[in-house]
Amino acid sequence: MTAAPAPRMLNLGCGHRFHPAWVNVDIAPQNPAITPADVSKGIPFPDRHFDVVYHSHMIEHIRVDDVQRFLQDCRRVLKPGGIMRVATPDLERLCDAYLEKLRASAVSDHEWLVIEMLDQTVREQSGGAMLEYLKQDPLPNEAFVLERIGEEGRELLASIRGAALPAVSQQRPGLRRRIKDALVTRWYGGDALLAMRIGKFRLSGEVHQWLYDQLSLKRALVAAGFCEPTLRAAGESAIAGWREFFLEITQAGHLIKPDSMFMEARKPA
Repeated sequence: MTAAPAPRMLNLGCGHRFHPAWVNVDIAPQNPAITPADVSKGIPFPDRHFDVVYHSHMIEHIRVDDVQRFLQDCRRVLKPGGIMRVATPDLERLCDAYLEKLRASAVSDHEWLVIEMLDQTVREQSGGAMLEYLKQDPLPNEAFVLERIGEEGRELLASIRGAALPAVSQQRPGLRRRIKDALVTRWYGGDALLAMRIGKFRLSGEVHQWLYDQLSLKRALVAAGFCEPTLRAAGESAIAGWREFFLEITQAGHLIKPDSMFMEARKPA
């Protein structure tokens, strides 16, 4: 009897967390096993090609006007009955945590939660206020911060403490950049140069364009043509063998992004 073919699974915006059983895609691949692609311009695979599509902490970086097109493209590459799993920051839980610390007058925890809620939405240079906060040594509420940002936060904190990070103002631009900046300043003024720099950064993909709670994410999925949107835990999924891929939980059992909401939906059969 012929064995059933292995499911085709697509991991979009995988960063450095990927598994060889998946087709892994990222705009800036960190491994030769990752396919380079800018999915904001379309997912580069044919219709009805995958059984599973997964993306973690990517949808919040997509401009609100483009979210429906992106979700519809995810549906396009799924086979009928296929599963899409989304991981994204949980706005509801973030608001609950913020209100709890505000009412308790927990100064350091409150400061961190305000940064977590707002900084990646409003920052105008890479790292923003979050990076500056994490550079503190000692970090006044390290246990709480790591509880919020999990294994990925531990890795970030270790990299900050292991190597001095140059300030943006110390990074000298190249000759072509300096010539372009001088021309913009000459013809349009210093305000135009600042606006160009901020705009270019804000379109780079680092900032959060929106945050979702379970209601708004379900609504977006249904509007894009998915059905049965269902909240999941990090280790729970309708995807066969999910826990073995270690995309949301490490082999040691640590949550990679504890601040996440996980939701799955299906393409109608």
